[in-house]
Amino acid sequence: MFRALGPLTVRWTPWEAEGLEHLTQTPETFDFGAGIRAESVLIGDRGGSPYGVHYCIACDAGWTVRRFRVETTDGRCLALASDGAGRWQDENGVSRPDLDGCIDIDLAGSPFTNTLPIRRLNLTPSDGTARLSMVYIPFDTFAAFVDGQRYTCLDPGQRLYRYEAEDRSFVAELPVDEDGLVVDYPGLFRRVR
Repeated sequence: MFRALGPLTVRWTPWEAEGLEHLTQTPETFDFGAGIRAESVLIGDRGGSPYGVHYCIACDAGWTVRRFRVETTDGRCLALASDGAGRWQDENGVSRPDLDGCIDIDLAGSPFTNTLPIRRLNLTPSDGTARLSMVYIPFDTFAAFVDGQRYTCLDPGQRLYRYEAEDRSFVAELPVDEDGLVVDYPGLFRRVR
């Protein structure tokens, strides 16, 4: 069982490259009700291209993403909002039917977005594997697309999850803390104590 939400700040660094993510997560009241706000700044290097990114994610009390904004230090930006049932629109209110059915998001370069389905689904080992369609946002293009992913809780204490790409091209076992935040993403990120 996860701990009740309170304000917290965490940091991650890449295993094999330079970079840092600094995230603050707080309970907040939004126009859609009580929820969670996650705000983060990242600097790093992906595929030989350095980046600086700021994002803000607003979730409802059940950890469903309702809106997010991600922008780079060079001025590129993507902002999307969801009705909480898998229908998305851009910041101008234009519908994004290409993302229909996605509840969660996955921001390339941030282990925090693994927390979203982990907390929302609250899986136990007896639940089996959850198959999800995610709004995936690569930092190089910001061109959002649907990405199939799978999550399986491996530990009765909910401290270890298996993440798999739907095409099985990538698998990782993710230990999480009492808040559902990734402690170690083997080969990619590790928490800074």
